[in-house]
Amino acid sequence: MFIEKVNSPADIRQFSTEQLNELASEIREGLMNRLSKKGGHCGPNFGFVEATIALHYVFNSPVDKIVFDVSHQSYAHKMLTGRKDAYIYDEHFEDISGYTNPEESEHDFFNVGHTSTSVSLACGLAKARDLKGDKENIIAVIGDGSLSGGEALEGIDFASELESNFIIIVNDNDMSIAENHGGLYKNLKALRDSDGKCECNLFKAMGLDYKYVAEGNDIEALIDAFESVKDIDHPIVVHINTLKGKGYKPAETEKEKWHWCMPFDIETGNSKFVFEGEDYDDMTCDYLLKKMKEDKKVVTVVAAVPTCIGFTEDKRKEAGKQFIDVGIAEEHAVAMVSGIAKNGGKPVFATHSSFFQRTYDQISQDLCINNNPATLLVNTASVYGMNDVTHLGIYDIPMMSNIPNLVYLAPTNCEEYFAMLDWSIEQDKYPVAIRIPCNGVVHTDKVVDADYGDINKYRIEQQGEDVAIIALGDFYQIGEKLAGLITKKTGKNPTLINPRFITGIDKEMLEGLKKNHTKVVTLEDGIKDGGFGEKIARFYGASDMKVYNYGLKKEFIDRYLADDILKENRITPELILEDIYA
Repeated sequence: MFIEKVNSPADIRQFSTEQLNELASEIREGLMNRLSKKGGHCGPNFGFVEATIALHYVFNSPVDKIVFDVSHQSYAHKMLTGRKDAYIYDEHFEDISGYTNPEESEHDFFNVGHTSTSVSLACGLAKARDLKGDKENIIAVIGDGSLSGGEALEGIDFASELESNFIIIVNDNDMSIAENHGGLYKNLKALRDSDGKCECNLFKAMGLDYKYVAEGNDIEALIDAFESVKDIDHPIVVHINTLKGKGYKPAETEKEKWHWCMPFDIETGNSKFVFEGEDYDDMTCDYLLKKMKEDKKVVTVVAAVPTCIGFTEDKRKEAGKQFIDVGIAEEHAVAMVSGIAKNGGKPVFATHSSFFQRTYDQISQDLCINNNPATLLVNTASVYGMNDVTHLGIYDIPMMSNIPNLVYLAPTNCEEYFAMLDWSIEQDKYPVAIRIPCNGVVHTDKVVDADYGDINKYRIEQQGEDVAIIALGDFYQIGEKLAGLITKKTGKNPTLINPRFITGIDKEMLEGLKKNHTKVVTLEDGIKDGGFGEKIARFYGASDMKVYNYGLKKEFIDRYLADDILKENRITPELILEDIYA
C-alpha cells in the first residue's frame, strides 16, 4: 500500500500520477474504515481527496501554510501528515479529533470547527509573513457553502488588500450541509456553467485574481492549477468543481444525508444506530408544521442546519415559503426575524447553542433593544449536547441570560417545552429564547402552565423546609433525585423549585425561603461563571442563607463523556448530598 509509505507530505512527491491515483483510492479506504465504524463528516472528505493530494504534492507544508475551513475537508490532510494510523487501524481511532488541531501536528495551524473562518485566519498568517519579510505560500481552503457566512465574505473582501501571495481554494460541490441558499450561488453556477469565463465574477468584483478548474477530482488538473499559482505575488482564487461524497455511491447521490454520518454498514449504507422513540427534533418540526398550516404568519428560520429541528427535505417542501434557510448566516437570521416580528409575523429561529455565540450583537442590538417578539430555539445547549471543543453548548446561559429584555426559558419536560413554545409564538411583548431539552424526552402528568407572561415567576413543585433546591431545565431531574435523598437522610422534605426563567430571579419567592430554609442548592446545565446560580447567590449575599451553586467549570473540554464531567463537577445527587451535609 502506498499510504503505508506516507509519513509526511514530502513522501508523495516522488509518486507518479498513477501512484497518486492509487493513493487516493487507499485514502478513501482509510476514510471508509474510520467513518463506517466511528462516524464523522463523510461527504466533504470523500470529495476533497484528490485536491488534498495535489495540495501536498505542490506545496511544502508546514512551511507553506494550509488553513482548512470548518475542518470538514481535513481528514485526507491528516492521513498525509503522519496521522494515517487513526484511519487505517481501529485501535488508533482515538488518537485524533475530527478537526484540525495544532496539538496533533505541525501541519495544523488552528483548532477549527466553525465555518467561514479560514480566509480570515489565513489573512492573518499572510500579514504576519509579510511583516517578517518571509516568502511562504499561504493557502485558505473554503467550501462553497461556507461562502455565505459573513466572516468569509469579510475575509475575501479584505484579501485583495494584502497585495502579496495569498491563495484561496474554493471547493465548490454545489452543496452546504443541505442545499445552498443565497444569490451568490447563482454566480457560482454561472461560473461552473461557463468554465469560469462568465463576465459576472464575484471574486474578481472583490479585487481578486481568478482561476477555474472544472475537474476538481482530477489530480493532474489540480496539480497543474496549483503549480501555476504557487509563489504567486498577489491574491488569487482557485475555484475547483468537486463531487461531494465522491467514491461512495450513497454519499454521491444523497449528499445531505451523508454530510455527516453515524457508523454505518458499508454495503447497504444503513446506519448501525437506529434510534427508536421520541425525539425533540422531529416533534418540534411536526409542531411547527401544524402551527404554520394554521397561521400563515408563522415562519420557521434555520441557518444551514435544517435537521437540527427535524426539517428534512420533504418537510421543508411541505412548509413551502413559511420555511427559510438563510445558509450559514446566523447573524442575518436573528436580525431578519426581528424585522419579521416587527412587521406582524411570528418568526421562530432555531440553531445550535454554539452557533448562537456568533449572534450576540444581533440578539442585543437588532432584537432586544427593539424588543421585538421573535422566538429563538437554542438546541444542544447542554453538557449532553455535542462534545467536541468547537461545538460546546454550555456557554449560552451567561451569554444570553444577561441581555436586557430577552426572556430565556428552560423547560424541564416535554409538555412544558411545547407550552413555552406555543406561548412565545403567540405573545407580542417579548423577544424569547427557549432551550430545547437535551437530556431525553421526559414527560409529566402534571398540568403545566400555558402562560409565561408573568416574567421571572418560579414554580414550587414540592413545598418543604430547611433545604431548597432550584433546579433549572435539564438538571431538574437531578434536583428531583436529590430531593428524594434528602428526605431519606433527614426525614424532612426539601423544597423543590422549577425556576423556568433563566433571565431573572423571583425575589418574592426567594425572600420567602428565608423563613424556614437555611440552605439553597442551584443546579444549571452550563458554566457557573456569570450563570444562573450566581444570580441566586448574589440575592442571598447579605443574609445567613447558605447557597450551593452547581454547574460546570469554565473551561474548554473536548471529546468527553457527560457522566465524567458531571462527576468532576460534583453534579450528582449523591455528591451534592455529601456537600450540603458535610
